Amino acid sequence: MQTMLHRRDFLRLSTAAAALPLAGRLHAATPAAKTAPPPKATNPMTADPAGLTTYQIGPQIWVRFDNRLVTCYRAHRSQKYPYLFPLSGPLSGLSVTSETALPWPHHRSLFFGCDRVNGGNYWQEDFDKGQILSTGPKLGATTPDSVEILDRCEWQKPGGPIVAKEQRRITVTVAGSRLRFIDWETQWQAVETITVQKTNHSLFSARAALDLTPTGGGQLVNAEGDSGEKATFGKKSAWCDFSGKRDAAAGGVIEGIAILDHPKNPWSPCPWFTRDYGFMSPTPMNWIEKPWQLEASQSVTLRYRVVVHAGDAKEAGLAEIFKAWAV
Repeated sequence: MQTMLHRRDFLRLSTAAAALPLAGRLHAATPAAKTAPPPKATNPMTADPAGLTTYQIGPQIWVRFDNRLVTCYRAHRSQKYPYLFPLSGPLSGLSVTSETALPWPHHRSLFFGCDRVNGGNYWQEDFDKGQILSTGPKLGATTPDSVEILDRCEWQKPGGPIVAKEQRRITVTVAGSRLRFIDWETQWQAVETITVQKTNHSLFSARAALDLTPTGGGQLVNAEGDSGEKATFGKKSAWCDFSGKRDAAAGGVIEGIAILDHPKNPWSPCPWFTRDYGFMSPTPMNWIEKPWQLEASQSVTLRYRVVVHAGDAKEAGLAEIFKAWAV
């Protein structure tokens, strides 16, 4: 179900829902019968919000399944770049990513960006050095268990020319009670010839929640079975994964998040930049011997799959998931 929620309706429903448990808010916050209902096209509520539901509030798109939050695409132009947060664990409902955390609080959950692009910084917080600006996300194709989020982004410094454009297609899939996929495909096009200097701040990345990381008692592994930052840093691999036991209030279940690097990506298999505190990225620009260039009007297409799963990497079957996806 795809709908747009007006701000006035959202504020009215949010006020009514504030004191209610999360699991029941959307249903319990339905306006009373005495209040004239808003037009059908603007009201995302149903008597029984089962299955996949989506709704958009300005530059944000929310995805829920059986009225439980799956994720939200956040594309407000006051941000450094658009990103996804939270990525809710399938069992606990807790996010497997952190929206911001120390050290390096500029990491935003699950995102795509790059530093040192024509002297600009499209990664860290200084907006005057560059932003990735959404032109307005839209909902695409929807099935009973998946939805597309489409966005066109522009890379530029404030008041300056557009350096690059980006077409994003993000497909969120509920693949079962213990498994969710986020397939992120981006076409990155140079408006003017772009040059990327060697940098560890590059391209698709995730910042895992602390309890999934070695620093927080969890584990980091790659496709070869190497474990921890020292063994995975700089090593080429098809995927990397963080997993760990969640908060006791969530039943102490084990959940995790993996990034899969598609074998048709230009640098695949790519060396990984990993950190025990929870950062992971297949980061080609940290290993280049000379600046990388993309000529004006040329583009590169990059594909990644994010797996949000119950259990650890082996229990989730990441090796089998990668084999089936990488065709």
